[in-house]
Amino acid sequence: MIGQLRTVVIDCPDPRALAGFYSELLGLPVDPDASDDGWVVVAGSGHRLAFQKAPDLRPPAWPDPERPQQFHLDVQVTDVEAAEKRVLALGARRLPGEGDDFRVYADPAGHPFCLVFPE
Repeated sequence: MIGQLRTVVIDCPDPRALAGFYSELLGLPVDPDASDDGWVVVAGSGHRLAFQKAPDLRPPAWPDPERPQQFHLDVQVTDVEAAEKRVLALGARRLPGEGDDFRVYADPAGHPFCLVFPE
């Protein structure tokens, strides 16, 4: 091993707003010591996501290959119906495509993520 993953960094136009979305989604608090207007971190339980200001970001357009997803997060849930209601209330939107054990959404800045659940 060369190193260990420290942080997944997501570019977005409004780091504080997107950090708030993922804080609620994942139950990870915003780290006030590692945040400013251009960089906001949510962290806990050994997990760390950072949101970096990118004012001219062109979000992915799932499933359009002209603007691919670039990355996505899989979020494990036990009750997908309840989880879907909560993420939509937080500002996510449902995207086309799903499988037997996942549904695809976009966060408020347009990044795809999946709710993954038991079949």
